Amino acid sequence: MKIRKYIPDAITCMNLVSGCISVTMAFRGDLFWAAMWIIFAAVFDFLDGFAARLLKAYSPMGKELDSLSDVVSFGVAPGMILFITLGEACSALPYGRIMIYIPYLAFIIPAFSGLRLAKFNIDDRQKTSFLGLPVPANALFWASACYSTVSIIHFNEPLYIIVSLVLAFLSSLMLVSEIPMFSLKISSPSWKGNEIRYILVVCAVLFILLWRFLGLAGTIVLYVVLSFFNKKH
Repeated sequence: MKIRKYIPDAITCMNLVSGCISVTMAFRGDLFWAAMWIIFAAVFDFLDGFAARLLKAYSPMGKELDSLSDVVSFGVAPGMILFITLGEACSALPYGRIMIYIPYLAFIIPAFSGLRLAKFNIDDRQKTSFLGLPVPANALFWASACYSTVSIIHFNEPLYIIVSLVLAFLSSLMLVSEIPMFSLKISSPSWKGNEIRYILVVCAVLFILLWRFLGLAGTIVLYVVLSFFNKKH
């Protein structure tokens, strides 16, 4: 019994470790594995909650540990990936020293991810659904988008920088917004009541088959769109 109650926390720590490895891979310029370790972190993030419910091993420490891990895996890690890609784009432009500082704007992602997680921890309205974009979804979007588009940076660096920064600011604002978004947690496997979740899963598979890694970013965009049209959150 004593060991069992620590299992969810151990899984949460694997989330944290995955985030640290993702940051390391980004520093090395290996964006594929940086993105993959964010995906692994998302899997661990799902499993720790599942394990806590299954084993009835809830604890205040586990809640805090989960948020701290998420800041690294879904805030710092995607911010670092965007920092690296923006740095590559800026290095090709002859616009003076100011271009050195542009990539640091990517760290708006970990800043707003931290705000989102702090808000979530004290908001009793988000027990079964979300208000604002969940940090794992935002991280998966950036991991997928940056890795999938890094090869086209040098076709138009200014456009790449502008689009990336605009999306970074928009997604960061969505993290702390009051927009209702549905949770992927299901209480039963039946179709009724879970229609929108099954639609998202089927589309995710199709997107990944069609667009490979970029399909993850497409899935997150679809998740946001479906949330706007979902009346039951």
